[in-house]
Amino acid sequence: MFTTIWEYEVPAGRREAFINVYGAAGRWAILFRRSPGYLGTMLLHDLGDPDRFLTLDRWESRQAFEAFLAANRADYDALDRETAGLTIRERHLGFVIAEAGAHP
Repeated sequence: MFTTIWEYEVPAGRREAFINVYGAAGRWAILFRRSPGYLGTMLLHDLGDPDRFLTLDRWESRQAFEAFLAANRADYDALDRETAGLTIRERHLGFVIAEAGAHP
């Protein structure tokens, strides 16, 4: 499995809209579902900092993620521009690669 992790700072007045777009049933997940290699999105909310969120987008493999990007780059970039106003700051924290059957 391949997971990409993003951190977001969201203005207090935009939290609900952010959750609706970035959550498991949001517009990003709808776009990602175009790929058969997409496994789902988790949206995490920091209880200690109500303006901080993390997303974990899970894919079967890095190749599945890269194939999705190659096939959907224009729509990905367009949605990124459309949703830019929902965040103050966003930062890609990196990737997690887990082998099938591996245990932490």
